[in-house]
Amino acid sequence: MIDDVRANVSQVDETLESNLEEENNEENEDARMHEHLTSSGEVPDNLKEAENPAYEVGSEAIIEAEHSDEGYLMRGAEATIVGAYDTTAYSVSFTPKTGGEPVENHKWVIHEELEEPDEAPLQPESEVTLKASHMVGMYNTKATIDSAEETTVYMINFTSPSGEEKVENHKWVIEKELALVE
Repeated sequence: MIDDVRANVSQVDETLESNLEEENNEENEDARMHEHLTSSGEVPDNLKEAENPAYEVGSEAIIEAEHSDEGYLMRGAEATIVGAYDTTAYSVSFTPKTGGEPVENHKWVIHEELEEPDEAPLQPESEVTLKASHMVGMYNTKATIDSAEETTVYMINFTSPSGEEKVENHKWVIEKELALVE
């Protein structure tokens, strides 16, 4: 009797998990970009604040990069710097654990967001496990390093140039992706 109940509970759990996964896959495409742009602002404990960043915390900068597929959510926006850290930033490719299309050349995951990495910088084509959760399906996923940049990374707040999207604690932009506000 108890085994039958356990089997039924297990089957209900699997059905619920499958239904949630299907629902999440449909919502993931819409949520993926927003979750990629906004974060809690938490940073790894072992991440070192930049000693002499080009853009001080609290200063303003113009975003010259675009990290969204749509191509209009970041570039040209004025950002407020909320964190500056010296590290190695990686562009990575991976398939989200929640399904969907593979993510190619995702910018950026930092060295401190990798599981037990070798010494930085890692070489292109190195296989890693992501401990970052910048977007749905990213955490604890296997990924391939596409490129590495030893740089200052910035966490930023900004509103999209259209004014439609307010983003807080975006992780990460690198120094060369920012410009001084004129």
